[in-house]
Amino acid sequence: MTIYPAIDLIDEQAIRLYKGQKERKKIYGNPLDIAIEYAKYFDTLHIIDLDGAFSGETKNLDIVKEIVEQTGLKIQYGGGLRTLEAIRRVYSYGIAHAIISTKAFDKAFVKALTGEFDSVTVSLDSRKGKVAVEGWLEESGRSLEDTFEELKANFSRFIFTDIEKDGTNEGISDIQNFWKGKEVIYAGGVSSLEDIKKAEELGFSGVVIGRALLEGTLTCEMLKGV
Repeated sequence: MTIYPAIDLIDEQAIRLYKGQKERKKIYGNPLDIAIEYAKYFDTLHIIDLDGAFSGETKNLDIVKEIVEQTGLKIQYGGGLRTLEAIRRVYSYGIAHAIISTKAFDKAFVKALTGEFDSVTVSLDSRKGKVAVEGWLEESGRSLEDTFEELKANFSRFIFTDIEKDGTNEGISDIQNFWKGKEVIYAGGVSSLEDIKKAEELGFSGVVIGRALLEGTLTCEMLKGV
C-alpha cells in the first residue's frame, strides 16, 4: 500500500476544496514548504493543479518543478493536461506520472499519447457512480465501471476519486472491485488507519491523503510503515 500525500494548488497556494466546490476553499500555505516536510517521510506526492483543471491549461507547473528539484519526490501530477505539449513539459520536469481525465475520452489524443508515453495515469472522478469531467464541473453520463472497461485497453494505471468524499474526512466509500489486474489508487475522504486498511482489502494499490494530513487527523509519524 503506497501513501500519496496530496497537495491541491490554486494561485500557487496549497488548498483543499470540499467535495470539489470552488466556493468552499481552505488555504494551507506554501506548497513547497509542505512538500519538503512530506519528503522527510514519503517517496511519493500527489499534486493537482485546480486552476488548470478548471481552465483547461496548466497554471501552477513552475511551483511543481521547484518541488521536484528540491525534494526528489516521485510526483503524480494532473490538472489541465489536455495537449501533448503540456504532457511533454510535465515529463521534462521530472514528474513521474502525468494524470489525465477529460482527454482520456479523445481517441485520437490517446493514440498519440500512448505511442509516446507509458506512465500516464487516468483519473476516474466519480459523483454518485457517474464519471465527472472538465474539472469535475460536468458529468459525462458514463458509469464508473463502463468507463474503466472502455479505457483499460490503453492504460494500466488509474486513480479513483469519490468527489462526494473528497475533502470531507468522512472515510472511504464502499466500492466493488471492478479493476482486477490494474493498478488503481483511491482518493476521497481517507482519514484513519482503518480507512487505509479497508482500501487495501478492497484491492487498491495506494491511497491519496489530503485534508487528514494537512490538519493532523493523520500524521506522517502515524503512517510510517503502512
